[in-house]
Amino acid sequence: MRATLEARRDLGPEYETALIESFVSRLDATIAQRVHTEMHLAGVRGALPRKAGNPSVPIALGSMGFGIPLTAIAAAEAGSAGLLLAWGGIVAINVAHALSRRRERD
Repeated sequence: MRATLEARRDLGPEYETALIESFVSRLDATIAQRVHTEMHLAGVRGALPRKAGNPSVPIALGSMGFGIPLTAIAAAEAGSAGLLLAWGGIVAINVAHALSRRRERD
């Protein structure tokens, strides 16, 4: 996160979208690797069956869980610009999820 914020300072706001996409991509890869490792250590093989229910609840709770520490880090390190960048990413993830759910229903 710090490297992304420092790169934004160096490159300027015109590269903000590319930096956010790069950060989210790296974060996604890191999370996927951790999940894979934990599943391997737990002896889980293959994909787990999908549970019925509303997948929006874990997305919302995850956003809140990530939002609290990201708010503190971003505000302390980069001020308002970092805060907007952090919450902009969280909002983008939630909007993308909502749009994908809408397409699935149609």
